[in-house]
Amino acid sequence: MNYIGSIDQGTTSTRFILFNERGESVSTHQLEHKQYYPQPGYVEHDPEEIWKNTKTVIREAIRKSGINVKDLKGLGITNQRETIIPFDPTTGEVLHNAIVWQDLRASSIVDSFKELISAEELRERTGLLFSPYFSASKIVWLINNVPLVRERLEEGRCIFGTIDTFLAFRLTGRIITDATNASRYMLMNIKTLQWDEKLLNLFNIPKSALPEIVPSMGEIYGYANIEGKKIPLCGILGDQQAALFGQACFNEGEAKCTYGTGCFMLVNTGEKLCYSSKGLVSTVAFLQKGQKPVYALEGSIAIAGSLVQWVRDNLKMVSNAKELDELASSVSDCGGVYIVPAFSGLFAPHWRSDARGVIAGLTGYVNRAHICRAVLEATAFQANDIFEAMNYDSGITLKSLKVDGGLTNSIPLMEFQSDILSIPVIRPRITETTALGAAFAAGLSVDIWQNRENLSRYWKEQLRWTPSMDEKTRENKILFWRKAVSRTLNWASNKE
Repeated sequence: MNYIGSIDQGTTSTRFILFNERGESVSTHQLEHKQYYPQPGYVEHDPEEIWKNTKTVIREAIRKSGINVKDLKGLGITNQRETIIPFDPTTGEVLHNAIVWQDLRASSIVDSFKELISAEELRERTGLLFSPYFSASKIVWLINNVPLVRERLEEGRCIFGTIDTFLAFRLTGRIITDATNASRYMLMNIKTLQWDEKLLNLFNIPKSALPEIVPSMGEIYGYANIEGKKIPLCGILGDQQAALFGQACFNEGEAKCTYGTGCFMLVNTGEKLCYSSKGLVSTVAFLQKGQKPVYALEGSIAIAGSLVQWVRDNLKMVSNAKELDELASSVSDCGGVYIVPAFSGLFAPHWRSDARGVIAGLTGYVNRAHICRAVLEATAFQANDIFEAMNYDSGITLKSLKVDGGLTNSIPLMEFQSDILSIPVIRPRITETTALGAAFAAGLSVDIWQNRENLSRYWKEQLRWTPSMDEKTRENKILFWRKAVSRTLNWASNKE
């Protein structure tokens, strides 16, 4: 039996999963890493901790599996996107903690970008919109505020890499990023799939400080030393594109939503590059060597599973996610309560970094169970906002939605999601779709699998939720959700 290993480096943890040639998970090991919050709105990770954990999870997953390393035919990487690490390519030294995708410190830098280029031209060139979410403003902040970074940059000894770049460098010595991750920098031209010279000049970021852009699959980037064996690194996909790939959404019009720390919905738009007028971003879905790029429209929600953690850890309202689910299921509705978790502003389709979270509709009738239900419903409402924008922008009427991620274990959430979308919601048998997508990409590169059609047979439905809510109730709930969203705006500004 041949095996493919997948490094799944996420916002809160790193894991390594071994898949066999039937696409089945045979062994896994996972470790969490610390979240650093130096100031309000700042979020950082320690890259050395992530690297140490990466080595450990690879070693432990292989040990637990009992496989011979010579049967490990390739490695794939999938990673949290937009998170940026400055490092010295000559020594490997990390020059500052990773600035995480959720971080808001560069908001004023994004405002300065607006004076340099119009929103229309930025979207035309990158598929993106002005937001501190993307990597470019984080890079400028590092250059402007960290003397060591500026010093090494002037010496030509600084690379700004996303997590895939950092891990690929530590594993193989090569400085690369794949097209899906590169498309999140706000520096790559989404048509040419190369760094955009005009944007680099406008933002004063040297091209030499960025990694080489490579295909997501179809070639061997280099070799990693795993227990004395040289194993090819041969697949890289940003986490949400990896989940799209792992869900076998290979064709135009197929969509998935991942419910993790955040919530991310993507629809495959094929070789057609669709631009959004509704706050979505255009992104590379995947790029196979020798083929045309496949594009996607994406909507991102910052707070989903992390809202459950907040209720558990900060409010101490429940002891675990299972208790929250049970409480939510004990009431028939939210009791008029709506929670908008704009802890770090609102992402798609609103893109308002001045928004902050609210709990609206409180009355004396409301109890803990209603709050718990409103927590789950918040994610479903946010996903519906993106879903409606996606149908409008793509011209594709989505008939069903494939789902994955930890929150899909919440039955009340999935039931409500189907109700509020008014379409079936489908969970696959293999739920580690992000890791599976990276494994698929790597396996295609070393001929474990021959083509994407060959992979489709590994996707199997496990559970399906179908809508049962009447249209009037649905419309009324969406109306009150939108009222709650409007209450979050301008909170972090001096405006009334």
